[in-house]
Amino acid sequence: MLTCTGFAAPDAQSPLAPLNFTRRDVGLSDVEIEILYCGVCHSDLHFVRNEWGNGTYPAVPGHEIVGRVKSVGAQVTKYKVGELVGVGCLVDSCRTCPSCQEGLEQYCEPGFTGTYGGVEKQTGEPTKGGYADKIVVDQDFVLRIPENLDPAAAAPLLCAGITTYSPLRHWGAGPGKKVGIIGLGGLGHMGVKLSHALGAETILFTTSASKVNDGKALGADDVVLSKDAEQMAKHANSFDLIIDTVAAAHDLTPYFGLLKREGTMVQVGAPDKPMPINVFPLLFKRLNFSGSLIGGIKETQEMLDFCGQHNITSEVEIIPIQYINEAYERMLKSDVKYRFCIDMASLQG
Repeated sequence: MLTCTGFAAPDAQSPLAPLNFTRRDVGLSDVEIEILYCGVCHSDLHFVRNEWGNGTYPAVPGHEIVGRVKSVGAQVTKYKVGELVGVGCLVDSCRTCPSCQEGLEQYCEPGFTGTYGGVEKQTGEPTKGGYADKIVVDQDFVLRIPENLDPAAAAPLLCAGITTYSPLRHWGAGPGKKVGIIGLGGLGHMGVKLSHALGAETILFTTSASKVNDGKALGADDVVLSKDAEQMAKHANSFDLIIDTVAAAHDLTPYFGLLKREGTMVQVGAPDKPMPINVFPLLFKRLNFSGSLIGGIKETQEMLDFCGQHNITSEVEIIPIQYINEAYERMLKSDVKYRFCIDMASLQG
């Protein structure tokens, strides 16, 4: 077994603290990765505080992982020692169901193995994430990070990036399409950047006037204050696609009025409480209300390559691992532009 150092929550009520733990030895098809950076996702907080009911302890979160290949198993053909690689939200799946066969491992019918909070097939032990110095992952679930990207700023692409890229691609965002992005947080700011790069007319919706200039600087063609009825009315019946990145319960009805007939609203933000939906706007314009979950391995690599070609990364505030509990409290207050990223060199401090 490999001895690892990281930070973990011992239970749902306690702060994260240093932890020494073990991972499996490098198997024939495994890649051992020395973790350089790990993004901080709101899902990490939900997990360690057991807000989704799937907490396992000690809980080592982190699924926006970038590092260098440290060693490889004898049968590994995809990666070499020293390459810059990443690991996202999943580290395994059944590989045989229709979804897996289509490269949609995130919709694995028996259920994919999460980077944390899952169960390793190889050992039967709970998976532990990227708030650590190293990780061992099967080569089929490792991703290549373009070398031209800043590795710290690239880390959030492994969740925030693919979570917005996948619905943009699936619903055809591009030239001639009008796309709305609700919210300018970790997900939303990536949605704006990616929609703009894909060539769509991109409109940001926010409740905060202080984010208007930021939204335009990130690539939004216009920024609408969603509490201003007059601003909202100017965009009635005009959107092909709206992506909602907000992770808190809120009323979607005003946004349904902005969609064209047969337009699509996609929910990617994951509130911890159910949201009531007014179905009448859906009925009267044959609207589509859908959800989308991260992306499969093939699509995630496509997204990373696209970001490499367009020099797209996340806006990050780099922190030492010892600051993680304060970062969680700031994240709850939306006090970050727009993603915390942990410098794992701080583990040695």
